[in-house]
Amino acid sequence: MRDSTGGARLAGEEIAASRARSYKRDFWVKENLKHVRAHYRLRKAARLVNKIAGSSECDLLDVGCGPATFMTLLNKNIHYYGIDIAIHEPAPNLIEADFLEVPIGFGDRQFDIVVAQGVFEYVGDLQGQKFAEVASLLKEGGTFIVSYTNFGHHKAHVFEAFSNVQVISEFRKSLQTYFNIEKSYPASHNWRGGQPTRRSVMAANMFVNFNIPFFSPTFGVEYFFICSPLSYDAGITK
Repeated sequence: MRDSTGGARLAGEEIAASRARSYKRDFWVKENLKHVRAHYRLRKAARLVNKIAGSSECDLLDVGCGPATFMTLLNKNIHYYGIDIAIHEPAPNLIEADFLEVPIGFGDRQFDIVVAQGVFEYVGDLQGQKFAEVASLLKEGGTFIVSYTNFGHHKAHVFEAFSNVQVISEFRKSLQTYFNIEKSYPASHNWRGGQPTRRSVMAANMFVNFNIPFFSPTFGVEYFFICSPLSYDAGITK
């Protein structure tokens, strides 16, 4: 006799896994336009990337780049490449591809830095596979920067297009299968949930690059994870 509770859980997992593939180019063509203007998390991530790169020439891949707004925030020594399911303005450094259906990559290039912001909430049951693909793209000493929503926030927002919803501890555990997590901390804290929009709240959060005991698990909106491949050491202070 089949357990009805277990059956319902499995059915829910199957629905969530397939949902990742139901939001295709037509959806993201419109959704990406909301991010032409650099939002808070994008600007904070750019500060982080610029600091890691320093003055060195380096190649960066932006996975899920949208309208490639991130490129406009980076220092000139960072050579930008992007991949997304919906590219509005084609360019030699941008590839339009559904990386849920094909491996993440940009020809045979490898990268000093790979960034994935607001991506892994949408990968369904492909999370481990996509981590492995990113790891294979990094040069020796490379860095992977990934964001993930804190679904433990007391007012967590679960977007209808999300297909990979899990607590931060589970995401971390999966990530550690492929990477050393050199550092992690909330990209922002916000009582209301969602990225901060008020100037005072954004300014206060921009320089908070650490976890606040008891406070961050409940009010951290999403987390940055700064990682190196398991076989390398990115040299970032924990």
